[in-house]
Amino acid sequence: MSLIKLGIPKGSLEEATIDLFAQAGWRIAARARHYYPEIDDPDIRCALIRAQEMAAYVARGTLDLGLTGLDWILESRAEVEEICTLTYSKASNQPSRWVLVVREDSPIQSIADLAGKKIATELVGFTERYLAERGIKAAVEFSWGATEAKVVEGLVDAIVEITETGSTIRAHGLRIVADLLVTETRLIANRRAMEDPARRAKIEQVALMLQAALRARQKVAIKCNVPAERLETLVDLLPSLHAPTVSHLYDREWLALETIVDAHAVRDLIPKLRAAGAEGILEYHLTKMV
Repeated sequence: MSLIKLGIPKGSLEEATIDLFAQAGWRIAARARHYYPEIDDPDIRCALIRAQEMAAYVARGTLDLGLTGLDWILESRAEVEEICTLTYSKASNQPSRWVLVVREDSPIQSIADLAGKKIATELVGFTERYLAERGIKAAVEFSWGATEAKVVEGLVDAIVEITETGSTIRAHGLRIVADLLVTETRLIANRRAMEDPARRAKIEQVALMLQAALRARQKVAIKCNVPAERLETLVDLLPSLHAPTVSHLYDREWLALETIVDAHAVRDLIPKLRAAGAEGILEYHLTKMV
């Protein structure tokens, strides 16, 4: 019998989640038309669950652990007291945002202008609370899809929709009035499961390894050979967690330097290292970083 029940978000996040678990050390095999993927760990049983429903199932204890968005955790407000949100960051430079959107020619210019208006969104509960907290009375209705089309055709006055760059919204001739929520993926656990020592240990193992895999995606290792007399100059160019690792080569006039840097910094760093006298510069990717 498995120790914990893990929810894998079905849909757009499914493939990315399975890839992340593979990097973290678990192989998950999704099967066509099957809601229970196989995992190479006898202590874990997986189930495919829509991200929108994940928080509710974790809160009830149907699942011990699951991945879902902060937006859907907030949407399931009645269930939140039963959820323990574990540390889990999103490796992305472009976070997803829930935004208030209107037609380009709409007179709505701010949140305050929504009073008495009709709004369509999949995030009904959050939107209603957001408006209520600001003393704005508006009709918020659930959208089953094609949300942009509803405001384009004038079926509603505004929509609350998720986006990253906003390019699709602009392509439909729409305008973003305001950002309501920045969301990211969270790893959540049932509080009662966290009170059981054995299940807690397994849950914390999963959290640690996922975090290590995500952190590694944002970093790379750089290794190079440098003349001994240029050491201080090159060390000044190399950011690291503490200090670069330095070791002697067989030729005592040369040293090997190794360090971890932000992946996005490499394109600027390598030319500087080369200009400062470094040779044999290598970049290699990491799989985990704790």
